[in-house]
Amino acid sequence: MIKTSSISNLKIIMRKYNLYPKKKWGQNFLIDDNIIRKIIATAGISSDDYVVEIGPGLGALTQELAKVAKGVLSIDIDKNLKEPLYEILTPYDNCQLLFADILNIDIAQVLSDSFKLEKDISYRVCANIPYNITSPIIFNLLENSSHLKSATLMMQKEVATRILAKPNSKEYGLLTIMVAYHAKAELGLQVSKNCFYPKPEIDSTVINLIPYDEPVINVADEKLFKDFVKSAFQKRRKTILNISSDFFKMEKDIANNILDKAKIKPLDRPENLSIDDFANLVNAFTS
Repeated sequence: MIKTSSISNLKIIMRKYNLYPKKKWGQNFLIDDNIIRKIIATAGISSDDYVVEIGPGLGALTQELAKVAKGVLSIDIDKNLKEPLYEILTPYDNCQLLFADILNIDIAQVLSDSFKLEKDISYRVCANIPYNITSPIIFNLLENSSHLKSATLMMQKEVATRILAKPNSKEYGLLTIMVAYHAKAELGLQVSKNCFYPKPEIDSTVINLIPYDEPVINVADEKLFKDFVKSAFQKRRKTILNISSDFFKMEKDIANNILDKAKIKPLDRPENLSIDDFANLVNAFTS
């Protein structure tokens, strides 16, 4: 068995297949066994779980996932990894590989096809995701989460900080609200840049996202709510009064009265409002 969390083995495989980490796809390979074990522990994977991995690289995390999960589907866009991954994962008969763009597939469908399962099978995601498309991956997972038990994702520390941010902080923003609308976000662990080859310029963080079965925020119009939050944080230096007046196309005195009824301070700025405040605001303007 070729253990690719070993940097010496990793380099052997890369030389054998003439591979080079591709910056455009955010390829930085994980080379720390201790971190891999902690990621899997954070994910809470059991022998009954099917796991989807996004961006397996050269299989360091995949190998360990295969030891604990019922089945692992690893999805990567880089077809140059096909031969080495088949070699690396040969000992594991519960692993399937798919080479495709994660943003353009139905995960539940391809998982059920790969393992010949019922389409409504639940699954977990556990991945060191490509850092250049972190936000699109997160939104794609959460907006199509009817079968998703959890997503344990390693990402840039900066992005994780924004997801976990609290109101009244500079990190708090659109990403915070959009994730909080769909899922509970928990801090997993911090990961040093020294745990990768090649070493990236930034440190990483693992977070755990647990989708809600039912929305915990009551909004009358989900699209309008999301559109308003997006608009608000694009103008985060403006007051909520000005933002609301512009967005809902009404006079400021009328907007001010509605904000007052929703118990929103008109001179607050977007970073001062909790997700509940945003929901109350949008509901008040549309009631």
